[in-house]
Amino acid sequence: MTRLSAITPSDRAHLGNHLGAVRHWARDGHPGDLYFVSDLHAMTVSYNPARLRATTREVLAVLLASGIAPDRLFVQSDLIRELGALTWLLECACAFGEASRMTQFKQKSDGQAMVRLSLLTYPVLMAADILLLGADEVPVGADQRQHVELARDLARRFNTTYGEVFAIPRAVMPRTAARVRDLSDPTRKMSKSAQDSTGTVFVLDDPDLVRRKIRRAKTDTLGRVEYDPAGQPAISNLLEILAACRGTDPRAEAAGFSGYGPLKEAVAEAVVEELRPIRTRAVELLSDPAELDAIRKAGADRAADRAAHRLSSALRLAGVG
Repeated sequence: MTRLSAITPSDRAHLGNHLGAVRHWARDGHPGDLYFVSDLHAMTVSYNPARLRATTREVLAVLLASGIAPDRLFVQSDLIRELGALTWLLECACAFGEASRMTQFKQKSDGQAMVRLSLLTYPVLMAADILLLGADEVPVGADQRQHVELARDLARRFNTTYGEVFAIPRAVMPRTAARVRDLSDPTRKMSKSAQDSTGTVFVLDDPDLVRRKIRRAKTDTLGRVEYDPAGQPAISNLLEILAACRGTDPRAEAAGFSGYGPLKEAVAEAVVEELRPIRTRAVELLSDPAELDAIRKAGADRAADRAAHRLSSALRLAGVG
């Protein structure tokens, strides 16, 4: 059984990524699980090449520092030749209507003066990610299930038309984890790409900066500490962060505070301690390019070896290999 999960380096890894996914990948992953930094996916909108290269390395270092085994990790662009070849085969099996009705394409292209073609075809690249490595399950949220369904359809179509090559993947709901909201605007998720980063705690933020961001987090005028996501979303967000760091329940945490100041101080210290060992190890890796490059190359070689037979079979059956 192989589960495949990814994180896109559209910006630096943040607390929501850590508490919502990465920590669970490291602690609860199955032996056959694979994880990758999906840097090619970050190119579907305007981006800075140097920043993409830097954030890719930083995210890779954070994943390693979080405890994900190197032999289960790789960077997507290190397989660009294999993925490029398979993406082309799958594009030749995909109808324009299938790609253009993807909900995320409609949302991200709406009102844009210039829409990159890659935004339209990126679900086919995602299908190639999944099928190239023989993933059986893909943990995704509701916004990505449609893309996994496309991967299933393309796998079946290719297998039926040319011959059996690909496993038929299925989307699975990821394990329920902390729902970390933006500290400045709790109506939205904490995001790597938010224009205002004051509400986003990045994994490699200096501890003093983490404390400042949390102390400035939005609250309300009610003056009480209760876990009430509908009535007190900002306070509830802080309680969820605290509970996630401590391994407790946000409702139980609420009973220990009578004011917002002490709550923020507790959250700040809990987050600093949660991130401290990851920040320390990630900084060590980023300070030693040779070690990080060696780990990355080994991951690329393993992924390429895993993909080689499947890709060569697909090319041969499609008449071009």
